[in-house]
Amino acid sequence: MQSVTNKVEIRNVATGLWIWRAEHHHWKPGDDWQPIVTSTYVESGGERLVIDPLVPKTGAEELWKRLDDRPPTMAAVVIPDHVRDIEEFVRRYKARPYGPRLFWPDDVPKTALEIIEPDRVLPGGFVVLYDGRGRLETPLWLPEQRVIVFGDGLTERGGELRVWGSPWHEKRALPALRALLELPFEQVIISHADREPVHGRAAYERALELPPWEG
Repeated sequence: MQSVTNKVEIRNVATGLWIWRAEHHHWKPGDDWQPIVTSTYVESGGERLVIDPLVPKTGAEELWKRLDDRPPTMAAVVIPDHVRDIEEFVRRYKARPYGPRLFWPDDVPKTALEIIEPDRVLPGGFVVLYDGRGRLETPLWLPEQRVIVFGDGLTERGGELRVWGSPWHEKRALPALRALLELPFEQVIISHADREPVHGRAAYERALELPPWEG
């Protein structure tokens, strides 16, 4: 299990793509997800996008410096329960906000988000995907970096990448996730991980053959 820490990890993943990991403000013992979550920054087609961005409680100086040097032009929420701190990025950088059509009643952003749905291509060439789990999640395909960024569609437990379970795992999720193999992606980035938030294509393929993670 991850330990809670005030340290913010920043990691370069590919050209124009990096992540930061920090403690989620609302995590509490007993939650079925880990206290440290991942946010993503990516540049493509003249746009700079942050995905599911979280503002760390402390130790964010290097993060803000990086962002101020290359200010985001867009900010996206890819699943309803990842509202996190998108409004901070919209306010600070005047970033254009994107997100799902619906949110949980107790976690609705004050900022009006432009709705993103599967198959839409966003400015910068980012492609909105379908994960089949019935959770309104829209993973994002980053063609320039050959990376897919997931919200909760995948998780890592004990070093092993898994599909996060849903009642529609066999009927909808697996067919949708297998269809993503048609994309020439080389890595996936996930928000929730015990150890490692970045995984290769082979780990993704293995995850589709394993039982889903039921929490």
